[in-house]
Amino acid sequence: MRKHSGRRSRTHSGRKRGRYIQARPANGKTDDLAFDATIRAAAPYQTGREEERKKVAFAIHKSDLQRKVRVRRAANLVLFLVDASWSMAVAERMSATKGAILSLLTDAYQRRDRVGLIVFQKDRATLVLPPTNSVLLAEKALQSIPVGGKTPLSAGLQMAYDVLRQEKILHPDVNPLLIILTDGAGNVSIGMRSPQEEAERIARGIADDNIHSVVINMEHAAFDQGLAQVLADHLKAPCYSLAELKAENLYRTVRQEMEQATARVREELR
Repeated sequence: MRKHSGRRSRTHSGRKRGRYIQARPANGKTDDLAFDATIRAAAPYQTGREEERKKVAFAIHKSDLQRKVRVRRAANLVLFLVDASWSMAVAERMSATKGAILSLLTDAYQRRDRVGLIVFQKDRATLVLPPTNSVLLAEKALQSIPVGGKTPLSAGLQMAYDVLRQEKILHPDVNPLLIILTDGAGNVSIGMRSPQEEAERIARGIADDNIHSVVINMEHAAFDQGLAQVLADHLKAPCYSLAELKAENLYRTVRQEMEQATARVREELR
C-alpha cells in the first residue's frame, strides 16, 4: 500500500483509479487487465501454440493474464480517543494530547493528513474535533475540553469505530490510525453487558476490521492493573506507557505506527 509518508503519500489502489505503474499476474482477477503486459507475458509461448494460432493471430492463455497495479494520492487519518474522566494524570494527559495533535496538524498542513479527537467522560463520548487538517479549527476545539466524571470507555470506542467506518466509506483509500489514551478501566455501560465486556467486544470488532490502533496506558505504574494491556490485546495493538506521553514522543510514536501500519497492509497484499 503506502510507500512512504510525504505530501499526499503514494498509495496502491485496488480500484480502477490512479496511475498505472506496473503489472502483476491476474490470478483470476480480470477487471483491470494490463494488455501490454499480458501480450509480453504470452509472446514467448507463441511458437508452441501453433495449433491455436491457426484460428487466432495471437494465442493468450489464462496464465498469461496480467493485472494493472495503480497508485494514487491519498492521506492518513489519525483519530485520538482520550479518556477525560477524572484522574491524577488527567492534566498531563490533556497537555500531551493537545501538543501532539497540534504538532500533527502543523505537519498535516503540508502532507494533507487529517487528525480528529474524541473524548469520553461522565456518561458519553464527544467528537471534539471531526477529522480535519485545519490548524485553526483544532486550536479552537482544543481550548475547552470537558474533564471529570466516570469512564464510558465502550462509548468512546464505539464512537471512534463509527467515525472510522464512515471515513472509510467517504474516503476508501484513507489510511486510518486510532490512538487511545486510557488506563483501560471503563465503568459505564452503553448496553446490558458489563463495561469491560462491552469495551472488549467493540475492540475486537475494530481489530477484525483491520483498523490499526495504539493504546497509551495512562495509569501510574504503581496502580496499574494491566487493563490497558488487556484492551490493547483485544485491539491487536501495541501498548505504550505513561513515560512515553510527552508531546514530542507521542508525535514520534504516531508517525512510527503509521509507517508500520502501511508496511503491514503492503505485506498482506503481496
